[in-house]
Amino acid sequence: MLHLTHLTRTFPSPHAVTVLDRIDWALEAGACVAIVGPSGSGKSTLLGILGTLDRPTSGTIELDGQTLGDLDDRALARLRAERIGMVFQDHHLLAHLTVLENTLVPVLAVRGDTRAGEERAVELLGRVGLADHLHHFPGELSRGQAQRAAVARALINGPALVLADEPTGALDRAAADALGDLLVELNREQGVTLVVATHSMRLAGRMGDVFELSEGRLVAREG
Repeated sequence: MLHLTHLTRTFPSPHAVTVLDRIDWALEAGACVAIVGPSGSGKSTLLGILGTLDRPTSGTIELDGQTLGDLDDRALARLRAERIGMVFQDHHLLAHLTVLENTLVPVLAVRGDTRAGEERAVELLGRVGLADHLHHFPGELSRGQAQRAAVARALINGPALVLADEPTGALDRAAADALGDLLVELNREQGVTLVVATHSMRLAGRMGDVFELSEGRLVAREG
C-alpha cells in the first residue's frame, strides 16, 4: 500500500541538515502504526511527505503502486484530497463554518459541491459523538470535540491513508484517551491505513506497531 525507498529529506540552510536519512519502509493496507521520537527528530517532516505537503530531497514514495514523485503539484493536490486524510495537533477548523460545514470542506475540493457528501458527513459526525453538534461553530466546542470533528473531516472522502500528527498533544488525559480509542476503532471499522506521530507512549501503545525515528532513521520498536 505504502512504500518508501531510500527516502531522504535535507534542509539546506543555514547549514545542510539531514532530517530523514535513506528510510526504507513498507505498510500494508489497513495497518495501524505509531511513529515516536524526540522533538525535532523529523516526525512531522515525515508525515508531511507522506501527506504530499512536502517532497523528499531524494528517494521515492509509492501509494498503491503510484510513484508520487511523478506527479505535478496539481495532481498531488487532487490525490491528497481524494486518498489522504490528515489530522493535526490543532484541529484547523474554520471558525466561520459549522461543524457540518467544516466536515464537508474536503468534499467541496473534490466534487465542487457538498450535496453528495452530506449524508456521509452526518453519519461520520454521529460516529465520533457529535450528532448533537452539527450546527455548532468551532468556538462552541471543547478541544476534544474539535479534534473529533477534525477526524470526521479527515475521513469524509473515504481516504486510503489517514495521517495524524500529535493529535492528542493539546488535549487533557481523558480527551486524549477517548480520541486514541476513536482512531483505533475507526481504523478497524473503515479499513483505512492509520499512521500517528506522537510523543505520547500512552497513545502509541494503542497502535498495532510502533516505529521510532532517531538520527534520521526509522526502526521498529520492540515490545
